[in-house]
Amino acid sequence: QVQVVESGGGLVQPGGSLRLSCAASGTIRSALRMAWYRQVAGKQREVVAEIISRSNINYAESVKGRFTISGDIAKNTVSLQMNSLKPEDTAFYYCRIVSLVYAVWGQGTQVTVSS
Repeated sequence: QVQVVESGGGLVQPGGSLRLSCAASGTIRSALRMAWYRQVAGKQREVVAEIISRSNINYAESVKGRFTISGDIAKNTVSLQMNSLKPEDTAFYYCRIVSLVYAVWGQGTQVTVSS
């Protein structure tokens, strides 16, 4: 059984930075896709950034130039560096890791951007 644990959320002022980290444990396989999602109460969960295979990286338009995703698909670890944070980035952030044999979500971590 594979589990995913996230860390790094918290409260930050507008313009500040946070780094989210995510790691899978258990019988892991090389990931096909690793992604960060976010969700605000009453809205659908949306993709923030993703790594597909080894080199295909995509970002939501709203975070391009401010967020950077990085990770190791063999180790099933993925991070999200968030800079120049805005109040509208406030959300619950989730990590998702997909391989040929599993697709798992992390428990989520709250990011609050407020002065």
